[in-house]
Amino acid sequence: MRYIVIGAGAVGGTVGGRLAQAGREVVLVARGGHLTALAGHGLRLRVPEGELTYRLPAVEGPEPLGELRADDVLLLAVKTQDTAAALDAWAPAPVAGGGTAGQRLPLLCLQNGVESPRIALRRFRRVYGVCVWLPATFVEPGVVSAPGAPLTGILHLGRAEGGTDDTARRIAGDLAAARFEAPVVPDVARWQYAKLLGNLANAQEALSGPIEGAAAEGLYARVRAEGEAVLAAARIAHASVEEQRAVRGDKVNPVPLADAPRGGGSSWQSLVRGTGSIEADYLNGEIVLLGRLYGVPTPLNELLQRLAGTFAREHRAAGSLPPADLVRLADEARQASA
Repeated sequence: MRYIVIGAGAVGGTVGGRLAQAGREVVLVARGGHLTALAGHGLRLRVPEGELTYRLPAVEGPEPLGELRADDVLLLAVKTQDTAAALDAWAPAPVAGGGTAGQRLPLLCLQNGVESPRIALRRFRRVYGVCVWLPATFVEPGVVSAPGAPLTGILHLGRAEGGTDDTARRIAGDLAAARFEAPVVPDVARWQYAKLLGNLANAQEALSGPIEGAAAEGLYARVRAEGEAVLAAARIAHASVEEQRAVRGDKVNPVPLADAPRGGGSSWQSLVRGTGSIEADYLNGEIVLLGRLYGVPTPLNELLQRLAGTFAREHRAAGSLPPADLVRLADEARQASA
């Protein structure tokens, strides 16, 4: 199989680099300065054993590849807000022997939240959800760091509509050879919703910095409680905190890496890079959506979604909202909704 990594940033670059290290064929898809760096100098992956460089084919879209191969696997690792545009480019790509990528090739969604597999199923017949537990950072164009050890990450995967198949098991075997644990599960959405609850902290961290101290931790607890209440009202199952801890154990421990400081989670990194967009609409916004559908108030998640979107559009600095001010705004939002 050949792996085409659509969005070779922090997660995509790490998975692509580790697969290449394990001897798998990999193509990286990127744009702008990152694409230029990948094409000119290769992917530089900073991991606990040192900095590794992989000179891999790097493209902006499917056209330079010509007809895709029947054994290609597409790994979608863009932010959810960029999913539709990426799929519009790749779904109609022709595949050798007839048909298109959307008709014939497997697509794995290595993304936060739960929305991307639903978007993908409108364009692809064979969609797999992936619950990504993978600490990684986009350091600079062409450079990605992944400090996890002894494993680089844990990637639960399964068919987006539920169930498993031989394709998922073959991909999991390649991931296992590339320093990932990759459980193939029939209920991948249950793991994705569990991850979603944890990702509700992303916007808070991006706005006001690390969630430390009683006030910040208390705010996140209230934000998560809204999420749990919404999932309960919608009767959506999710893995428990205890189950997640048991699976993860000490398998993915971040270790300090020289010249590769970890500044924060994916939303924090979006603000630092000034991308102009952020994934809060598909994290906190997912809870807001379900809350409206099932009659559960979600004022805190709505606040975080709105503020994170404003920060991204206005290119405000990550962590620049004082934690005390965010807590005050949250208290006001709760009172207004009462």
